[in-house]
Amino acid sequence: MMVWVLIGLFVFITILTNTIKIVPEYERGVVFRLGRLMGPRGPGLFFLIPGVERMVKVSLRTVTFDVTPQEVMTRDNVPIKVNAVVWFRVMDPSKAIVEVENYHLSTMQIAQTTLRGVLGQMELDEILSERDKINHKLQQIIDEQTDPWGIKVSIVEIKEVELPDTMKRAMARQAEVERERRAKVINAEGEYQASEKLVAAARKLSEVPIAIQLRYLQTASEIATEKNSTLVFPIPLEMFSVFKQMAEKKTDQT
Repeated sequence: MMVWVLIGLFVFITILTNTIKIVPEYERGVVFRLGRLMGPRGPGLFFLIPGVERMVKVSLRTVTFDVTPQEVMTRDNVPIKVNAVVWFRVMDPSKAIVEVENYHLSTMQIAQTTLRGVLGQMELDEILSERDKINHKLQQIIDEQTDPWGIKVSIVEIKEVELPDTMKRAMARQAEVERERRAKVINAEGEYQASEKLVAAARKLSEVPIAIQLRYLQTASEIATEKNSTLVFPIPLEMFSVFKQMAEKKTDQT
């Protein structure tokens, strides 16, 4: 008798477990009745008809997965390896279950093929310099292809572009040459500006002859402070005429 009671209790608990379902806020239960789609249910508590209805849970949270590194030949025949990250979520649980066998795996496969196809149509310089544009294009293409499955691809980001060693050395040399070119241009611009200042100073000094003589005296004073034992400094003849004029004025005053 006790055995039959236990068996009955077990059957009752089994039926109750298969009848009462609780789905959290971030999930939905896609219900099938005798194989026919009845639509999603939840969140919260609901009942299923035992033996007639069955449920498949689908998460509505955003899912992230890494696209495995893909070998790509760019349009300018440079072999590279590229990997990416994809963010997506299920918007329509019924389509995600009915329209595709494994929406997660299928989305991953589409991301891989799209990554190879898009980057294969671009040159290496475009891939390295227009990362945001490529990410947006990848997101649009993958989202369009997964839309019939009720999937929304929100973000696609290229993580890393791996270049061949020969290409890395060539790019490093190119960057070095570019830095040298910029340094030479900056140096030339500095010399040009300095020459303009010298020309302006020479014109200014030519307007006042006495200023040239004062500049000679200032230069002689600066050289003398360096403790040179012998100083040879050319003195223009015009300076003697100035001293002569000063002496004549003093004689006239006396």
